[in-house]
Amino acid sequence: MGHRIPRFTSAGVAEAEVSVHPFTTEDELGLTLTRFRRGGQDGGDGHDDVVLLVHGLTSSSDMFIMPEQVNLVRFLHGNGFGDVWALDFRMSNRFPYNVETRRDTLDDIACFDFPAALRELRRHTGARRVHVIAHCLGSVSFHMSLFGGVIDGIASLVANSVGLTPRVHGWARLKLMLGPELLEYGLGLPYLDPRFRDAPPLTRRWLLARAVSLAHPECREAACHMQSFMWGSGRPAMYRHRNLRRETHVHGRLADLNGACSLHYYRHVRKMVAAGRVVRFDAGDPRHAALPRDYLARAAEIDTPILYLTGDHNDVFTDSNVACHRLLSRISPGRHELRIIPGYGHIDPLIGGNAHLDVFPHILDFLKRTSSG
Repeated sequence: MGHRIPRFTSAGVAEAEVSVHPFTTEDELGLTLTRFRRGGQDGGDGHDDVVLLVHGLTSSSDMFIMPEQVNLVRFLHGNGFGDVWALDFRMSNRFPYNVETRRDTLDDIACFDFPAALRELRRHTGARRVHVIAHCLGSVSFHMSLFGGVIDGIASLVANSVGLTPRVHGWARLKLMLGPELLEYGLGLPYLDPRFRDAPPLTRRWLLARAVSLAHPECREAACHMQSFMWGSGRPAMYRHRNLRRETHVHGRLADLNGACSLHYYRHVRKMVAAGRVVRFDAGDPRHAALPRDYLARAAEIDTPILYLTGDHNDVFTDSNVACHRLLSRISPGRHELRIIPGYGHIDPLIGGNAHLDVFPHILDFLKRTSSG
């Protein structure tokens, strides 16, 4: 049967010096950065640059330090980037914010989380160059900060699955259209959680999880079924089963890595999908006045090279990164790159058991070509 992997464990980076750096956003949320340094050295093997890792909605920094495999932090440490930071922002399942009735949007993250995180990071690293690897809605919101002009000085960006042009399958579009209102007002559920199957029998959460599992005969993990219901369209939707190690797919591990999700974020994604590009949720909200109405207005001025990464079986954000690369290549020819990974989906390019062989070398090559080392 194997053993359950402890939640929020740092066993996957046992050889690193780990330090946690709390900080506060302008809208008064407490967030954290975690620094992983190999041997206490700043730059490792000739690279003085810093790498910042950004998770997606419902996940956390844990997706980058999984002990069951060669994780991204260990891979970077072993290949010359010895100073790696991971951000847990308001979407992180390490915080309670996703299950509170906060009504946060990606505008809040773009406007408040990333500027504060980079200020805290640079307080420790000074003028050293910062590379960012971002996933899913962490990537979308980071694009909003970067192209919106509220952050700058990013040496390079690796964007997994989606960037400025969110696109989804038809079934996912229907779920976005109807789901938030039906679930929130019809069932009284302000959030979705892969752990709903563990709720008391016959409760609304338990019944929803059982109903979802009936439509997903591909495996026996209820958390896997709920994640497919929460994101995308497929059996499963977020990854290819064969790309995950068995330890990742059992004993509740998937729910540890990808937890509960506030329904209000879906409304912002819905608005972006309808527009065909990132837009503000409420253009008249004065709290987000620093963000532009058109994120492409300054696209030609953004000199940060971006590697758009996606699996060729991305059943969450389909060909979003292909479309984004095509769009930006017309604006800034030759500045950005695209890598389509055969046999991979949405999140498995970063959490797959063989990602260190199939995917991470593409990231490393890009980092080396855009670094000062």
